[in-house]
Amino acid sequence: QMDANDCHDPPMYWTIHGLWPDRAEDCNRTWHFNVTEIKDLLSDMRHYWPDVLHSSLNRTHFWKHEWDKHGTCAATLEALNSQKKYFGKALELYQHVDLNGCLLKAGIKPSSSYYKMTAIKEALTRFYGVTPKIQCIPPEEGEEAQTIGQIEFCFTKELELVDCMALEGEPNPVQAHLKLGTSELSICNDTLPTYYPSEVQ
Repeated sequence: QMDANDCHDPPMYWTIHGLWPDRAEDCNRTWHFNVTEIKDLLSDMRHYWPDVLHSSLNRTHFWKHEWDKHGTCAATLEALNSQKKYFGKALELYQHVDLNGCLLKAGIKPSSSYYKMTAIKEALTRFYGVTPKIQCIPPEEGEEAQTIGQIEFCFTKELELVDCMALEGEPNPVQAHLKLGTSELSICNDTLPTYYPSEVQ
């Protein structure tokens, strides 16, 4: 998919998928995305929140989707009640969490050998004091290892880090639109060897 959409240089660091309210009913679907409102953020957006799948003009397709689907719901919070605040706060939280730095400090880096999922979880919990939700692409037929696809951090309405308590098997509306290629992301299995790929093969 990335090749087909001229993403020849996927970033070698964790990027942002989105900032999602968990149970939001109060969404203003008439509030349309306007890239000029975030023009001051664009260089950071392109770097930390790139659209690797759509080569649309200005690559705004992904941001528009995130705003329409999640931002218009998150905007009920004063801290997120404009496009500039929503995208700006997501960038700020990303910098604050510093997932790339944390994993590196814990000695967890992209590699061709496998990790234990429990070791990754323990390192993250030790670092943050909360447990994030780690999502994987399950092993394909004939493979033994799952592949890390996404790491989700949870925040209170005051935007403080909190444990992600979502249990496996619970219906999670957030996961409904997560598709990487043809593989669906799901909560990682604690017992399977885990691949943290250095390059997308």
